[in-house]
Amino acid sequence: MVPEEDSERTAKTEEAVGDNNPKSKEKVKAVLSKEKVVTESSDAARLLYEQSRYGSLTASGKVQLSLTEAAYLLEKGRLEVVLPSGKGVTFEAFSKKAQKEEPNFWVRYCVFKDIRNRGYIIKTALKFGADFRVYDRGVKPGEDHARWIIYPVHEGSTLTWYEFSAKNRVAHSTKKRLLMGIVDDEGDVTYYEIKWMRP
Repeated sequence: MVPEEDSERTAKTEEAVGDNNPKSKEKVKAVLSKEKVVTESSDAARLLYEQSRYGSLTASGKVQLSLTEAAYLLEKGRLEVVLPSGKGVTFEAFSKKAQKEEPNFWVRYCVFKDIRNRGYIIKTALKFGADFRVYDRGVKPGEDHARWIIYPVHEGSTLTWYEFSAKNRVAHSTKKRLLMGIVDDEGDVTYYEIKWMRP
């Protein structure tokens, strides 16, 4: 994945968040409860799902968001998050609560944010044994398969050859490309794509 010109990236970011539709500019209300963030049942919430595939649509018309999705939308000013008590939650407070639920939250969020800002749809990939799956630009989940699975890793962490091999096997068995998202202390991400080679 190659960085783009700033103007093109801004346009892609607006498209990824769904900012081209006037209705999509409405703040969506959502409730944070442990590792779940559930929106109200509204047109604006459904637009977030339909246009940019944030979260998953429930039978009641609400959208259930992952912690990374909710943090991204909260930071972008698209989401208003409250606790079950009704007390509002800032992005900083949300991040602290998310870190308690997911110790690797900050590293995962840095990768999620960077991928979304580049105009790609990124979703959780627990069923594939990975952190995230990433779709090619213009492709929505359900229309085609994800192109990559991605593992966010802090630059100071270590990975054994066995762990590295296991990640590679998961990507190979799911017919997806393997990306490692290496996050530095400033939150910048460098990507490495790993491929199988037969001598």
